[in-house]
Amino acid sequence: MNSVSEITTLVKQAAREAGFELAGIAPVREFAELEYFPKWIAAGHAGEMKYMAARDQNGDLTRAKLRKAAPWARSVIVCAINYNSANPYSIQAQDPARGWISRYAWSREDYHQAVMRRLRLVEAKLISQVRSAGKAQPLSDPRGMAEAAPFHRNAEGNKCDETLNADGTPTLETRCYVDTGPLVERVYAKYAGIGWIGKNTCILNQKMGSWLFLGVILTSVELMPDFPAPDRCGTCSRCIEACPTDAFIGPYQLDSNRCISYLTIEKRDAIPEAMREGMGRHVFGCDICQDVCPWNRKSPVTNAPEFQAREGLVNPALDWLAEMAAEEFREQFRGSPIRRAKRTGLRRNAVVAMGNSGERRFVPLLERLAADEDLTVAEHAKWAMRKLATS
Repeated sequence: MNSVSEITTLVKQAAREAGFELAGIAPVREFAELEYFPKWIAAGHAGEMKYMAARDQNGDLTRAKLRKAAPWARSVIVCAINYNSANPYSIQAQDPARGWISRYAWSREDYHQAVMRRLRLVEAKLISQVRSAGKAQPLSDPRGMAEAAPFHRNAEGNKCDETLNADGTPTLETRCYVDTGPLVERVYAKYAGIGWIGKNTCILNQKMGSWLFLGVILTSVELMPDFPAPDRCGTCSRCIEACPTDAFIGPYQLDSNRCISYLTIEKRDAIPEAMREGMGRHVFGCDICQDVCPWNRKSPVTNAPEFQAREGLVNPALDWLAEMAAEEFREQFRGSPIRRAKRTGLRRNAVVAMGNSGERRFVPLLERLAADEDLTVAEHAKWAMRKLATS
């Protein structure tokens, strides 16, 4: 007979076997950190990311309360995998003719698929173990936090008989998500013991640092929860001080509208002129607040083949990106997260980086791009020429 504690152990073992470095269990509760999310949305800090502000039929934010979005969920399995690569940090990039693509996007395969593939293996192990334990008699759990047989509970905390199948086994529901679920993943990662939420709003692990992709499995099984990770940021504020666009409203609070990652990936059409200079030579995403973090000084390097850096993407040539044709964009970034910025966005970002490079050799190219059929690229190229003229 498999008890809840045994199933929990087997799930974590399955996560390790699937390639995850970290795995933990969080209960489904209305954590204090989630109270900030509606205020963050109301203040407009999500920018144009409408999916963050998705609401249910009652008008409630779907990511604010998991109990409303998935009332059947009893536990959240949080898995984390390291994507750090043995390459320099963005703050070490010196060549002004080259831009910066965020570390997580150097590989060919989109991390959503790579993480989801591993999550499915963990989910399959969970389903197998729960079904094999289905007819076990409920026993007291050693920590008094769940029954040995993983049954649903209703709002009063009582076992629900209607959740049993005809053969006596418990009904089981699961959902796997990588950035797309109705929850704020980093909050559940904290309560699953994966790490604490840093002042830069990233999950930080004492041994792994912050180069982590998160994947979650919602389940109707009530598993053994882990203890939340303690905050170890202390008085350090290097991430906040290093941000060139002042994206942090304060510790643990980020205004996406001022974040380089948001501006280069999620922002459509024109980037506000006041933000362009601070973007430096970043063309897709930004790692600065992680690069300066002391906890990343000794971050281990990933062994996962999917996350190895592709040649040419660590510090891509700006002129190559700016002149990239549609077919080349599709071919170069097939299956890559860089596609999210679209060709227009990537070219726009490249000409902004040219303006910030101080390299006047880009002027002839920018003059051609100023007449580009893509009006967004053309407008930013004109700005870049003005910037170079005054630098």
